[in-house]
Amino acid sequence: MNPVSQFIKSLRYALRGIKHVAMQENSFRIQLLAGITIIVFIFAFPLATWERVLLIVMVAAVLVLEILNTIFERISDALKPRLSPVVKEVKDMMAGAVLITSLTAVAVAAIIFWSYLVQ
Repeated sequence: MNPVSQFIKSLRYALRGIKHVAMQENSFRIQLLAGITIIVFIFAFPLATWERVLLIVMVAAVLVLEILNTIFERISDALKPRLSPVVKEVKDMMAGAVLITSLTAVAVAAIIFWSYLVQ
């Protein structure tokens, strides 16, 4: 198989994984909608290039962490029963990581867009 067709095949697998998370995880859908909204705002406001890059990185970080959270939850459930206190702690920690990143993303977006909104 040539490198281009192998890349296309890998890309299909990755998109299938994203679609699977989007179809099964309500939190991911909410964060995806918020991310799309931010991307629309990026084009609606006359932002500096660094502001656009920072917002895109923050959106990606939240979505990637939510996917990782889903992965950790699925692996934890497969390895240990749902009632295990260790599994609960792992899930709570991952949810905390997503929450911290999400709140940071909201703060960054608010700081960036605030100056444009008050003008």
